[in-house]
Amino acid sequence: MSLYLQDERISLRALEPEDIDLLYEWENKEEIWTVSHTIAPFSRHILALYIQNSDKDLYETRQLRMMMVNKTGKTVGAIDLFDFDPFHSRIGIGILVHQSQDRSKGYATAALNLMTRYCFEKLCLHQIYANILTDNTVSMNLFLKAGFVLTGTKKDWIREDGIWKDEHLLQLIN
Repeated sequence: MSLYLQDERISLRALEPEDIDLLYEWENKEEIWTVSHTIAPFSRHILALYIQNSDKDLYETRQLRMMMVNKTGKTVGAIDLFDFDPFHSRIGIGILVHQSQDRSKGYATAALNLMTRYCFEKLCLHQIYANILTDNTVSMNLFLKAGFVLTGTKKDWIREDGIWKDEHLLQLIN
């Protein structure tokens, strides 16, 4: 595996067909629909097609998902690149560490550091951005610690259970 995609805590790998059960569980968990901008469940068939097409080039799909695997071989989460804009040389990023017992172990920090380095050194991007709900202090701290800068707040941007929430925009510019 590329040294760009691993460190002493975590490895980032491409999607595999055996990931379908995890993706089915994660993508259909309503608690995370707000941050993933999802409003309906995903079928196994759609997820299987997604995995099947995950070998397509970033320039074609405008997105990339890597699975986060700890040193024991457990898949603990995923890191997504999305909204790739090659003309403006930027991309969005999001992270999920699914189970609470896998959080606060440095996996998200390691994955974010690996992926930002990959974006800047291999993809030659100018900037990476993240959208984070203002009440998500854990994610805010993660991204700020990684060098992202809070550059704006979108007011009443996300509706969750009938309540409007603000969303921060954070950027990391190379």
